[in-house]
Amino acid sequence: MKPRLIVLSDIWGIEKSDWVVNYVKILETEFDIKYYDSCKLGKVSKNIYEESSLHSQFLERGISTATDGLLELEKGRVTILAFSIGGTIAWKAALKGLDVNKFYAISSTRLRYETTKPEGCIKLFFGEYDDFKPEANWFEQLRVDHEISRGKKHQMYTDKNYAIKISNEIKRRVNIQ
Repeated sequence: MKPRLIVLSDIWGIEKSDWVVNYVKILETEFDIKYYDSCKLGKVSKNIYEESSLHSQFLERGISTATDGLLELEKGRVTILAFSIGGTIAWKAALKGLDVNKFYAISSTRLRYETTKPEGCIKLFFGEYDDFKPEANWFEQLRVDHEISRGKKHQMYTDKNYAIKISNEIKRRVNIQ
């Protein structure tokens, strides 16, 4: 039986997630994959489908609603691959008891506000030119494994070649405890 991989979208949800297939194609050979639209999970309205509207809804109640929703939906051990706001949702769910084996988050810049690290093997990825990535001392204080990708910006995860690189790294680490 394949381990379970949950994939959490960025702020845009399923409507702008056609790039996620680049990850799934590689990872589906090793994992039973479940994709979650972070907006749907957080009950964030897409009536005004603009970044500022989605962002403010996530901050007001969406992150906590999505965190609680994820905890209700996932009862077993999981590996996580999360993008941007999805990483914050998964991190908070892990702190509240989600059984996480391995945790991979790309461009989850709101993690810079976190002061506690969840259990499990964690690796975070950020672009060198992502203005909101955590400072170097944050990684040191929380002892979080991370990679800063040179020349990359926040939405680096939408690039097909980047998806191939990260997916292959995750695939290689499947059997590493």
